This record gives sequence, structure tokens and C-alpha cells, in this order.
Amino acid sequence: MPELPEVETVRRGLAPAMEGQVITRAQVNRPDLRWPFPDNMADRLSGKRVLRLRRRSKYILADLDSAETLLIHLGMSGRMLVSGDPLGQFVHDHPAPEKHDHVVLDMENGARITFNDPRRFGAMDVFATDTADQHPLLASLGPEPLGNSFDESYLVTALSGRNTPMKSALLDQKTVAGLGNIYVCEALFRSKIHPTRPARRVSKNRIAGLVPVIRDVLSDAIEAGGSSLRDFRQADGELGYFQHSFDVYGREGAPCRTPDCTSNIRRIVQSGRSTFYCPTCQR
Repeated sequence: MPELPEVETVRRGLAPAMEGQVITRAQVNRPDLRWPFPDNMADRLSGKRVLRLRRRSKYILADLDSAETLLIHLGMSGRMLVSGDPLGQFVHDHPAPEKHDHVVLDMENGARITFNDPRRFGAMDVFATDTADQHPLLASLGPEPLGNSFDESYLVTALSGRNTPMKSALLDQKTVAGLGNIYVCEALFRSKIHPTRPARRVSKNRIAGLVPVIRDVLSDAIEAGGSSLRDFRQADGELGYFQHSFDVYGREGAPCRTPDCTSNIRRIVQSGRSTFYCPTCQR
């Protein structure tokens, strides 16, 4: 499932084609994805101008001039692809419709935004913009790891006294929004913290030191266009490239990249998810 860097990469790819533009026609080709689409979704989108495209955790939010917001969640295999932009920033010709093109947005500038989702684990919703903080998918989220409210004092307080393993604690979306399996593994490696160590047994200084590391890992991944492991594509259809920079994720049995370390990367399973780490460097 796309994590924060992949979703942010898609948001940035969509912004030039959508922000400030009117959705001249919205086409909804099925009644649901993971959940039913909202009532009259096509009518509520058609003719509306996109004022701003933002991200909250792993969700893309398009604020409209109708005082409503379109929420987009990519799910396991969802892709938001842009075609036909007259300025030549994207693919010039619209591709032929595909079986899993579930929602299509034609913009006034000639761009077309297609939401394709073969597995149908994605989601869309439309709701009043001023109720976003109360939306069931958004209400309990923690701070954004790239935002100002995610700082050293916050994370130390959030993890204080918790017996939860460090990896599980960082995956808790109530603690920090948008972090997923890949980037938690990478951040813990860079911080030399063992993924199974209980949070209460990690010093305050080491927890505080995680904050800039998490920011750096996410920023590096965004700069590389995210990570393409299975289905993820950027808005222009290109792959992300951060997977080529993984230190631990997916590298079971490979040598640790820390100079002078002779250990190989190990994999364990935590809460049904694969965890990759170096048994020597991470304590």
C-alpha cells in the first residue's frame, strides 16, 4: 500500500493539472470501491473548481469551491494518472479506457485524471470541507511527520512509558500519520534502534533523534518519487526509484551497508508484517 512519500508524490504530480481548474465532467463508472461512493458523486464534482490539493497522512484531499472536499485513498493498487495536458507537461493523448478506470475527471485545461484500481481497495468520498477533522478516516490521525507539530518533545511524550515495540509504536497512525512499514524499517535502521525494543526502554535522546531521521527518510523518498514495489506509479505513469536506496527493507540475507559491519540483514514478522533490520547495528 502506498505510504506517505508515494501519496505526496502523486499529489505533487496532480497539482499542476488540477489546482485552480474546473472539473468540467466527472464520470463514475461503478457504485463503489472499498466502500460505496457518496450519493450523486459525479454531479457534486462536475462544474466545481479545485481550490487546493493537499495531503493528510495517506489521503489526498481536493478542496472544491462548493465548500466540499474530495478525499482520495489509493488503496493497494490504485493509480491517479494524468493525460492530455495541453501545456505538454504530461502524456499528450488520452489513453484508451481500461477495465478498471473507475473514476475519470476531465479538467477545463484539457487534462484528464483517471483513477484506475484493479483490486478495488481504494476509496473516494465527498464531504463538507469544514468537517474534515471529524471525518472517520481523518479524525484520529496523529501529527504529520513533516509538519511543525511533530518534534522531539512530542515524540518523547507520545512514546513515554509504552511497552509497545518501537516499530509498532511508529506504525500507530494515532502517534504519527502516514508512516508505513517501509519507511519505519528504514528510519529505525538509520537510528540504530532495534524494531522489537519496547519504546519505554529507548532513551529520550534516542527517541528525540528519530525525528530528524524520519524527516530525512521521507524527504529522500519523496525526492526519488517514492518506492515502486508492485503497483505504485507516479501521476505521469513513471515508477518511483527509492527502492534502489533501501538499506534494509526487502534485503533479507544481504550484507549490512554500514562500514565494518559483517552482519547480514534479517527479517522477522511483527503483527503480520515483515520487519527488516541489522542484528548488529540496531540495539
